[in-house]
This record gives sequence, structure tokens and C-alpha cells, in this order.
Amino acid sequence: MHLFNTLGRHMEPFSPVRRDMVTVFTCGPSVYQRAHIGNFRTFLFEDILVRYLMYAGYRVQRGMSLTDVEDKAIAEAERKKMTLLQLTSRNIEDFLREMNFLRMKEPDFLPRASEHVEDAARLTRALVQKGYAYWHGGNAYFDPLTFPDFGRLFGLDMSRWPRKKRRFHRDTYPGVQWNRGDFILWHGYKPGDPCFWDTEIGRGRPAWNIQDASMISHFFDETLSIYCGGIDNLYRHHDYTKAILESVRGAPMAKYWLHCNHLFVRGEKMSKSEGNVIYTDTLCAKGYDNRDVRFFLIDGHYREKMDYDDALMDLAVQRLRNCRRLVGRIRRRAGKRYTREHGMADAIRHAFARHMDNDLRVRDGFDGVVNVISSVNAASLHPHEARSIINALREIDEVLQVIF
Repeated sequence: MHLFNTLGRHMEPFSPVRRDMVTVFTCGPSVYQRAHIGNFRTFLFEDILVRYLMYAGYRVQRGMSLTDVEDKAIAEAERKKMTLLQLTSRNIEDFLREMNFLRMKEPDFLPRASEHVEDAARLTRALVQKGYAYWHGGNAYFDPLTFPDFGRLFGLDMSRWPRKKRRFHRDTYPGVQWNRGDFILWHGYKPGDPCFWDTEIGRGRPAWNIQDASMISHFFDETLSIYCGGIDNLYRHHDYTKAILESVRGAPMAKYWLHCNHLFVRGEKMSKSEGNVIYTDTLCAKGYDNRDVRFFLIDGHYREKMDYDDALMDLAVQRLRNCRRLVGRIRRRAGKRYTREHGMADAIRHAFARHMDNDLRVRDGFDGVVNVISSVNAASLHPHEARSIINALREIDEVLQVIF
């Protein structure tokens, strides 16, 4: 199995950090708003990754963060005249429901940032003590110039990083790719702040930049095998997280970094500001079911941009339903047991693994399986032969979750 490692920008044979367990952590949703299908494209790529690792025989332990404390969430709660907890809890409920709808495997750990404030406080204190961060005006800031490997993931030219001291005190700056200066770790309390905790470093709240690192450090005390997220996280966020955790631990945060590309709508990036956001129930209202939606979002290579329009959706659904018709014919011939493997079952497994082992090429793997079963004359199969083929397809569908 080979994966494209963003850290270094090349394909690498996969070899986990630990022999007995593949540890995976993935950026989950920022729950100031409901997740749309563009978000779920990334989450489904991560689901396919975990399921395929298990299919390949690995034990996997996975965490996914839920970002429920950040500037955007606080502002959205105030706008809607809700508490932060009311807003984020509702959106988390929607997210979990839609995860189940899309047949996603729930991660072993699904922490909320608000549950790990003390972890963030401890990390902040450690970074200050080690000289990577400092206090200013009640806030704590990380100085990227103190971390020699900063920007490696994105590929920043740090020789162009300004030496003049600049501090960025917001969690995010929409429309700005890089904040060339010191980024905030901890928002110190200011009178009237609606969201704060009393911690060992004082009253305040963790900045968005430190939250993933705090959750990872709580559940995993070693280098992760894989860290995942959307390609937009290559701007600032993942290099920030990497710098924070590696500064404290003195060891690599993750061995492999995988990033999923954007979903576009008729050539435009899906976003609320563009007014082109599509939700799962938008597609259900058009007559698609959960397997249709899941298949469309996994059908295509995760590192390539993907476009949504109704015609493309219909083409994907036609391919899926054609596959299910072929499987249905074989299934009707299948007995309840089989006495030996049919050669076609091994051909199906090989067609799938050959493409999935090449950086998770789901479309090619799916089409390879369909090509094999298209050549089967279902009417001529003995029941045990048909059962052998169906068993192989069920194994594959533990990964895809779209056939049965």
C-alpha cells in the first residue's frame, strides 16, 4: 500500500509507527454551523481510509476533533441569541446523525475542544516555559521563528518571514492565507467576554490554533501514523498544530499527512458566502438515498478537485445502480454456504486492492470490481460459486458501504 504524503509531496510505501496499531487523527467539523456535503467529502475520504486499513488487516485507532470553541462559534451564538453550548450541541447532533446516514464509522475518540481546555492550558504553559511562546497583553502567542521546522508542511520560505514583531490575535482571518507573525494560543479574559474558563494559567479560553494539539495530546502520547484533513488546513492550521505539538514533545507529530481536495459546485468552491451550499437532505429531496450520496462523494480521487452538478450526480448514481443490479443477479444464485473459493472472488479482491493500494483510488477500484462481475454469467454459476463471489463483495463493501 502506498500513500501520498503531503509532508515531502511524494508517494511512500505505508508502514505504521506501531506494528500492532495504526493511529489516525483527523480534523473534524467546526460546529459553528451545519456541515455541508463539501465538508463530508473530506470526512468520507477519512472513513474510506480507516475502513481500507482495516480491510488490509490493520488494527486502527482513530480520533476526530469537534471544534466548538472559536471566534466564529461565539459570534454565531450571539447573532442567534443562543448560548454557545446550545448552538454547538445542536450542530454536533446534526453531524452525528448525518455521519450515521452516510454509513460512516464513528471514531474511537470524538472529543470536543471545550472538554480539553485544561489540556490546552498545560500545552500553553509548556510552550512558554520552553521559550516557543510568550505572554503579551494577557494573551499567549507562539513565535514561529523559534521553531526551526515551521512551515515545512505547506512549503513556506521562512527566509521571507518578517523579523519585525507582529501579533495576530484572532483565531482566523478570512481571506488571508498566512498571518506572517506570531499566532495566538490563548485568549486571556477581558471583561464582558461571554466564554471563558478558570485554569492553571488564568482565566480565558484556548485559541483555535491550539485545540487540535490539545486533543491529540490527551489521547495519543506518541507520533501518529496518519494525520488527515481538508486541503484548506494546509494554510496555517496544520503547520500551527505541528509546530505546537512537536515543540513540546520533541518528536514528529505524524508520519504521514493526507489532505483531501475541495468540492466545487459548477466550478465554484462550496461556501456559504457563495450561496451554493448543499446539504445531504437537499440531495434526498431530489430522490437520492444515502448510498447514492455516499458514492458520489467517494467516487473520485481524494487529492483531485471534484465538481457537483445534477448531471454528474446522476451519472454516478447510474454506475452504482448498475453495479447493484449485477450483484443482485449473482446474489439470487447464491446458496447459504460454499465449499470452496471461486476464482472470480480472488479476481474481484485483486481488482479492488490493486487500485486502493495506489493511494486509495476508489473510482478505479470500484470500476475494476464492476468490470470483473460484468464478465460473470450469473445463470451458469453454482450456488457455492455465487456465494463465494458475494462474500468477496461483502468484504469490499465493508470499505465502500454502497453495494449492500
